[in-house]
Amino acid sequence: MSRSSIIAREGLLPVTVSVLAAVLVTQTLGLIPSLVFWLIAIALLLVFRDPSREIPAVPMAVVSPADGRVISTSMTDEPYLLRQSIHIIIQMNPYGVFSTRSPVEGKVLEPPNMPEGKSAPHGVWLQTDEGDNNVLVMNRGRLHNTPRCYAQFGERIGQGQRCGFIHTGAQIELYLPMNSRAAVSAGDYVKGGSDVVATLVR
Repeated sequence: MSRSSIIAREGLLPVTVSVLAAVLVTQTLGLIPSLVFWLIAIALLLVFRDPSREIPAVPMAVVSPADGRVISTSMTDEPYLLRQSIHIIIQMNPYGVFSTRSPVEGKVLEPPNMPEGKSAPHGVWLQTDEGDNNVLVMNRGRLHNTPRCYAQFGERIGQGQRCGFIHTGAQIELYLPMNSRAAVSAGDYVKGGSDVVATLVR
């Protein structure tokens, strides 16, 4: 899972092809006929952009898994680990970065209670070395498309590391231990991998 790429892996092929096509048309037919191809290449670069982010040096911090707006923070009965949790919902920006990032460092596990069916969201259980259990749920996108997940069950993942991609964005949910302290409120805008949304408490 790359930490340095500025283009999401889903965009490498279409961006490369569009740029090569634009260069080829420019060389053979000139600049004016190639403008449409360059506009397509620029549009694809914007859609698949994946800028690097500076991960905050805050002990026990939970960073935002995506760019977007906080819809709500609440306490709820979590269906994945069957416990009470702090529940943070983030709506991704439809014109923003569509990559998702791991909110904490830890091991990727499969939640024991996952909904089944074609419309089921994608969820991972992130267990930190300190024993904190966090669940990250990526719902289907605006076009009912399935989120892409780069991390496999059993792997370790770093805080703020790129872990997935959702075309056109989606709603993302975080379920955190009850003793966590939320650092955001409804209406706040957050950046994935760099803004702290909560703090885990021992």
